Amino acid sequence: MYKFITPLLLFCFSFSFAQNNNSNPLTENIDALLSEKFKVTEPGCEILIAKKGQAIYQKAFGSANLELNVPISPGMVFKLGSITKQFTAVAILQLAEQGKISLQDSLQQYIKDFPSKGYRITIENLLTHTSGLKDYMQVDYAATNMERWDMDPKQLIDSFKNIPLEFEPGTKFRYSNSGYFLLGYIIEKVTGRSFQSYIQDNLLKPLLLTHTYFDTANIIIPKRVNGYKKENNTFKNADFWSMTIAWAAGGLISNTEDLLKWHNGLYSYKILKKETLQKAFTPFQLKNGLSTEYGYGWFIKEINGIKSIEHAGAITGFLTNEIYFPEEDIFIAALFNSDNAPKDELSQRIAELVLGKSFQPAIKINNTIMDSYVGIYSLTTDARRTITISKENDHLTAAVSGQKKFELIFQSETKFQFKNVLDAKCEFIKENEKITKFSLNQNGLYEWVKIK
Repeated sequence: MYKFITPLLLFCFSFSFAQNNNSNPLTENIDALLSEKFKVTEPGCEILIAKKGQAIYQKAFGSANLELNVPISPGMVFKLGSITKQFTAVAILQLAEQGKISLQDSLQQYIKDFPSKGYRITIENLLTHTSGLKDYMQVDYAATNMERWDMDPKQLIDSFKNIPLEFEPGTKFRYSNSGYFLLGYIIEKVTGRSFQSYIQDNLLKPLLLTHTYFDTANIIIPKRVNGYKKENNTFKNADFWSMTIAWAAGGLISNTEDLLKWHNGLYSYKILKKETLQKAFTPFQLKNGLSTEYGYGWFIKEINGIKSIEHAGAITGFLTNEIYFPEEDIFIAALFNSDNAPKDELSQRIAELVLGKSFQPAIKINNTIMDSYVGIYSLTTDARRTITISKENDHLTAAVSGQKKFELIFQSETKFQFKNVLDAKCEFIKENEKITKFSLNQNGLYEWVKIK
């Protein structure tokens, strides 16, 4: 059975390019941060920071091609992964503005042979990850190496359409690539055009995104960087995936300059009305009245009083992040060509440097309380997955099965986050005077029960 896997310090010299070489403390601090992380002989990153729509920092570090020893320079293009979803969402919203669809239309209105599974699944459910559809990249398939197959959209949809719903539509948020893949197919059914050609003519061309493409392996894309993975401290070429698998959920390739053009273009209201864009940036409300942290194609967050509109991406060999802080009018795009790059840590540190604020202010808790949290916890929905919480000097760490170790950052005696993981909100729960479990809210609510 095959299961798709979504690819979620010593000082050293790094090669870098800059649009503006004028020194200032912000530039120097970010340069030092990135130079420490990326060697010239290893995969790296391309970073752009803009204030009020104008780039104030644009540099690149590391290698675009390890075999040819080519450094990354600003303007090179990277696979975007799930940042693609906002392009798909905007295309759907354009069609809604034109009266060609309604967000309350059912999925079956456009894909008539897609089983209803006893519930009405709306286009809005697909946009907001509240459809209940299982993520097709997390399905166990009988065939092997399916990520290498070239599939037409209907063929891939048929591969997951009969899988039961994970929950009633509109009652929970659970991130699912399936919804956005279906939205791409709906765009084709409504317009009578290929998804790629619609995006090209209605989004990319109007906003002059000249370095944004649909990624395929057999065409020449100028300035395309190579993607890498790391195994046993050795970098290797990333595993091959057919980009027909990602398609409307993650198939675009671009650079930081075009992402800034995209951001500025949205706020020019050339391709969407202002009220439509604001709706896209509004957290969706579930049937029980609770709000998610997702609108239409973007996460909308507020962490320790700092508001952001953002989306990240992960695809074989690449990690990406795009964050906008509306109150400060700061935009950050970060593209990495290795799937082990410290994306979250660096995105947070860069944002903190630019904003002059901390995302994770911490409090100290006493040793007795820390000791009560130490132990092994298993996920209630999959007992094979465990988290081991240990005490190291004056803090706690969490070793996640199959992942790296994280330090715990406490906001209160019971509430905490993992260091540099801003979207996971956790809380220890006490029953009969004993710590029995902790909850983790990250793209859905999960419980980890203490087993030892």
